[in-house]
Amino acid sequence: MMSRLILYIVFAILFTNCRGEQQAVALEATGVFESKGITIPVYDFESFKPLLKINDGKIRVINFWATWCKPCVAELPYFELINSRYPDDKVEVILVSLDLPSQVETKLIPFIEKQKIESKVVLLDDPDANSWISIVNSDWSGSIPATVIYKNGDSNFYERSFTYNELEKELKKML
Repeated sequence: MMSRLILYIVFAILFTNCRGEQQAVALEATGVFESKGITIPVYDFESFKPLLKINDGKIRVINFWATWCKPCVAELPYFELINSRYPDDKVEVILVSLDLPSQVETKLIPFIEKQKIESKVVLLDDPDANSWISIVNSDWSGSIPATVIYKNGDSNFYERSFTYNELEKELKKML
């Protein structure tokens, strides 16, 4: 219980302005899965939404995916390469799993462990996708994989798979 409280506090104050100004983003997870040394915060869309608009000078690469989505799984190594090749203070990769909460411990966590995923993974558990898909991007049909790359107010949306070179090319547009 104490580790969950600490996790909530860390997520609540994690993001600050690069000038040192405290601009905390309210990131209150609705739950947390912890297993095998892997921690996955769970968000409904309202608690997730602040992750789409952090203005701290860092580029965020947010990929919507699921373990059951073959094209999603195929492109994950490219997101991991981006995560490992760019400094944490410049680029943050967030993998937003759309797996069912009932399958987190049996499928998602074992997948993360087996694939040695180091990027931040969160679970978006909001079954009313029709209410939030268009908020992420008005052109999004809801298909995955889908990716948002943004920095401050500048944002690009992609409803497709990437190769590493394509992903890096899109990322460099924000650098």
